[in-house]
Amino acid sequence: MTTTDQDLVYAERRGAVTVVTLNRPDRLNAWTNELEDRYFALLDEAEADPEVRAVVVTGAGRGFCAGADMAELERIGSADAASEERPKRERPRWFPLSLRKPLIGAINGAAAGLGLVEALYCDIRFSTPDAKFTTSFARRGLIAEYGIAWLLPRVVGPARAADLLFSGRVVRGTEAYEMGLVNRVVERDQLLDEAVAYATELATWSSPTSMSVMKQQLSEAFETDFEGAARRAEVLMEESFGRADAAEGVRSYLEGREPGFRPLGPLGSA
Repeated sequence: MTTTDQDLVYAERRGAVTVVTLNRPDRLNAWTNELEDRYFALLDEAEADPEVRAVVVTGAGRGFCAGADMAELERIGSADAASEERPKRERPRWFPLSLRKPLIGAINGAAAGLGLVEALYCDIRFSTPDAKFTTSFARRGLIAEYGIAWLLPRVVGPARAADLLFSGRVVRGTEAYEMGLVNRVVERDQLLDEAVAYATELATWSSPTSMSVMKQQLSEAFETDFEGAARRAEVLMEESFGRADAAEGVRSYLEGREPGFRPLGPLGSA
């Protein structure tokens, strides 16, 4: 059977949640340009669908993503490849960070190198106790790629980030939880269901617009001081008072029911 790009990553709906699965289990879901294109296309679809309010990403089989496909790395490291022009991408590798909806990682196995970077692009991370996390870059003669030197210290702190980057050592899910690399540790047979349940709770009780704005705030706050973040919040709070979601949030609370928050509008809309 011929494998198509659509087979490399697939999506399924679970209510208001889209579950995206990296699907190269025989290669521990190692990353290729074709897999990337398909993954990004499915994130686009989830972003555009007003009925989708959260996304969960996981891996098929025993791994989440074992990093860049070693055959591709071997080609890049060859003498002939040194003079080749690297193919240009339509979008940057960090495209998942631009998703306005919550992106939750269900880390079911190895998240190595680029696979760890992709996990860090998620807003929330669930992991099995024995999942393996490793930067691996230094052990391959590479550097801290695709923004991980910016992201990792903000998740686990500068000293732990330096340890993980310099050593390339393997961290299991339990230690990853202890250092703050993941939010929750769940047994393998419950991992995806737990991640989807969490995503469903967000989709049910939290305003899509509020979560989208908060994602922007979290990103922007890295680049400013407390006073700047607080002043920006004052502007955003005034804007939120003018939205229908604010009235619905109060009304649903007083009436003891699920809120009927509006879906996100198209990109670029108010």
